[in-house]
Amino acid sequence: MKRVYVLLVLLLTVLFTACSDEERNANESESKENAVEEKSGMPEEAAVFPLTGIRADENANARIVGVMVNNHTNARPQTGLSKADIVFEVLAEGYITRFLALYQSEKPEVIGPVRSAREYYFELADGYNAIYVYHGAANFVNDMIKERGIEHLNGSLHDNDGYLFKRESFRKAPHNSYLLFDAVYDAAKKKGYDVKASYNPLPFMTDKAIGSFNGEPAKHVEIVYSDNPMEIVEFNYDNESKKYTRYNDREKTVELNSGKPIQVDNVFIVETHHEVIDDAGRRAIDITSGGDGYLIQRGKIRKVQWENRNGRIIPVKNGEPVGFVPGKTWINIVPEQPGMDQSVTITN
Repeated sequence: MKRVYVLLVLLLTVLFTACSDEERNANESESKENAVEEKSGMPEEAAVFPLTGIRADENANARIVGVMVNNHTNARPQTGLSKADIVFEVLAEGYITRFLALYQSEKPEVIGPVRSAREYYFELADGYNAIYVYHGAANFVNDMIKERGIEHLNGSLHDNDGYLFKRESFRKAPHNSYLLFDAVYDAAKKKGYDVKASYNPLPFMTDKAIGSFNGEPAKHVEIVYSDNPMEIVEFNYDNESKKYTRYNDREKTVELNSGKPIQVDNVFIVETHHEVIDDAGRRAIDITSGGDGYLIQRGKIRKVQWENRNGRIIPVKNGEPVGFVPGKTWINIVPEQPGMDQSVTITN
């Protein structure tokens, strides 16, 4: 009888231990899943648009398209900027900036005016595995694009063909060439390019993190690209929408046809080395070495570093990525001379 009792105790002990192990493993598994969800802001299996962090109702695997958009005074207001996931604003020649607009989550019918290529723009586009779209370039730039295998569509080869590009009569060249976006993937297929791609999302904050991160007040941002007041960029924070509205030449940046203002969730200002390389004022710009940056979100500013990780420009602090607010992002690249302390003003 005593032996039976001992065996019964041993059996109950084994069963209890097995149940405890199973429960512990289940809890550990759930904790890991929750950690993944907390880091990304949503369950691991949820599809998100990689450049905005916003949940997608379908596979977010359309190939990113990077378009060179003109920012000359005679090219404003532009068309299609409000649908860009990320816009890089960088000096082209002189003190005029030009945009590299990245499209993936939204696809406008028309984008433009479209302008010519530069080395640092196509390097940025390639870093995001984007099809690079531009209209014309200096011969040496076209040679670099071909030699480096940059997958591209050049408007010079489709000038006003009504299929991929169209010249509009209400503006004069070179400020009147517009991309017809519906043809982009078809034209890319004809060149043998992939039009689907898998992307890892950029770092994004969770709702909890958005509500608790620290930063100094930043309701108004002013970036001076030259002493000429025509080359001042501004972002004004709107408390209601929790977004920043962009201004250029002291005028609100809007869509040409609808008048819709350009609003973004993140303003990311990065400082890096610029060097003029020819008499036309073209530049070489360092987009790989990293440096100082300002990350401006939800009415706050944080001083960060920027790094180029796997071709993508991201904010970093203490070696760790700093999350974007899910939504649209505008990245202003400014010269290290005079630097952000001189060229950027933040007010509350």
